[in-house]
Amino acid sequence: MATQRNATGDSFFAWDGDVLVVNILGKPAASRDAIGKPKGTQLKVSVTAAPKHGKATDHMVRFLAPLFGVAVADIEVVFGQENVNKQLRIKAPKKLPEVFTAK
Repeated sequence: MATQRNATGDSFFAWDGDVLVVNILGKPAASRDAIGKPKGTQLKVSVTAAPKHGKATDHMVRFLAPLFGVAVADIEVVFGQENVNKQLRIKAPKKLPEVFTAK
């Protein structure tokens, strides 16, 4: 039986055409909103919002949208709306935070 591979392979992100697929390890109720370092196949993202009814994820999407130069509506939460493990699809980002370009 084949094991299902992560859509991003061994990285925390991958491109699907012009859509950036990102695996996130969320940290709600943090002291500040921040993009952290990659942790395995996930990118750590901290947000100040409390983890209640998906509000931290909504806050995360609003925090990330300007960093990628996209509208909030261009970020789709594939899974993990109410979980620390989530995957986002960002349509045609106009810019990338440094962690995506650092080698």
